[in-house]
Amino acid sequence: MSSACLYPEIMPYRVHQLTVGHGHQLYVEESGNPDGLAVLFLHGGPGGGSSPYHRRFFNPQRYRIILFDQRGCGQSTPHADVSNNTSRDLLEDIECIRRHLGVERWVLFGGSWGAALALIYAQAFPGTVLAMILRGVFLCRDQDIRWFYQYGASEVYPDAWEQFIAPVPEALRTDMLTAYHSLLMSDDPSVYVPAAKAWAVWEATAASLNPDKNLIEHFANTDVALALARIENHYFVNACFLQENQIIANLSRITDIPAIIVHGRHDMVCPLTQAWALNSEWRKAALQIIENAGHAATEPGITEALVEAADEMLLRFG
Repeated sequence: MSSACLYPEIMPYRVHQLTVGHGHQLYVEESGNPDGLAVLFLHGGPGGGSSPYHRRFFNPQRYRIILFDQRGCGQSTPHADVSNNTSRDLLEDIECIRRHLGVERWVLFGGSWGAALALIYAQAFPGTVLAMILRGVFLCRDQDIRWFYQYGASEVYPDAWEQFIAPVPEALRTDMLTAYHSLLMSDDPSVYVPAAKAWAVWEATAASLNPDKNLIEHFANTDVALALARIENHYFVNACFLQENQIIANLSRITDIPAIIVHGRHDMVCPLTQAWALNSEWRKAALQIIENAGHAATEPGITEALVEAADEMLLRFG
């Protein structure tokens, strides 16, 4: 990551373990200024978890920075659990967090799946959202999922794709999501651990214009890979628990909410056409296309644009 434009490292001033039912407990943290403009960071994946550097996109003197780990990942428990883990569950979790923290309205900041989650939350609860900052837009349509897990990105990264398909018998490769589902939900660690790592490394390799060794190593960690792979696959085989093209179809609910969209020109995980389609229908959204960048928030141009977007929201609402 280009750390020059990020705010200094900070520690949370308060941590919550929030029980949300069905055995799930969420890790929630607050940092920055308790009286500042509330911003909710929505991490990607699903199943990616939050990281300390996510606090650094925001001015800690003026933002009340709220991070949480979605069901089954990061420091939320139980780990890598896909039971009672759907988009609707996550929307209810976010509302539970908002009420628990006493936030009336907040800024949503999300990338990739986090951008999709921000959009469907705002469409469900538009009165709670002041503005949005979205990165690497993911619309959760069948074509968007198939691009990365069946045919599309495979043409750009044939070497990494070969490693991704290796755990799957050749006869089953016409439906990689279903084939991986069988592997990842196996009871045998000798089956699901290497499958999870192959799944996670494929994503990490394609996430940056220039493959980021640190990101790949992080995603290859067994705990990280297992939560990411199991939960992503669970969502994607179920079409993210959304109707086809739901986000665009319901855009009229949020067209009065201002948004800044940041998207890498060379994004191979979520191609730019997704952000383009969203921006074309959203009169209060501004799309910034970052040249020489892919999908990851850690790429210098994207990092800088996200920090600037967060600063701009302070000028508008702070």
